[in-house]
Amino acid sequence: MKSNGVSSANQSLFTVKEMSVTAVMTAILCILGPWAFQIPISPVPISLCSMGIYFVLYVLGIKLGTLSVLLYVLLGTFGLPVFTNFSGGFAKLLGPTGGYIIGYLFLALICGFFLWKFPEKLVLHILGFVLGTCVLYLFGTLWLQYQLSLTFPAALMAGVIPYIPGDIVKLILAMAIGMPLKRQLIKARLIS
Repeated sequence: MKSNGVSSANQSLFTVKEMSVTAVMTAILCILGPWAFQIPISPVPISLCSMGIYFVLYVLGIKLGTLSVLLYVLLGTFGLPVFTNFSGGFAKLLGPTGGYIIGYLFLALICGFFLWKFPEKLVLHILGFVLGTCVLYLFGTLWLQYQLSLTFPAALMAGVIPYIPGDIVKLILAMAIGMPLKRQLIKARLIS
């Protein structure tokens, strides 16, 4: 079967433009991810990675955004120092913040789904990002609870409550930058 002179067996899952934009967005995650600020009340640092993920998802949507987050997690898991405090390796997934790293994938899927399903509904985009962040918090809290032998409320106090105001600011910044950038990339026909 032929389509535009190219057999369907030779058609790529992603276009070269999509792969290029996804690679650039993964690089942004790899640049933002290591920057973290330790706070004295928690073993979980304040990281710029969640802001990067919000931004990447807003720009790329569910398919390419989730791929970008997956690539980031894999690069870090295989040893590239892209996780907080310029760390990497499989051991990072087994440490106190490993639940958050795995939670990034679910954050991407949930937020991406809302962006894909409701492309023109800003309120539903925000709802999707809030739900995705709650699932991220859940993964992080459960793993932190297990790793440090904490009660669930103590794990919430150590790994979620202090971070909520900052995550709200990160989400607002990511959307404020992501919306116009997405429009420009669509206009340049780099993404659809």
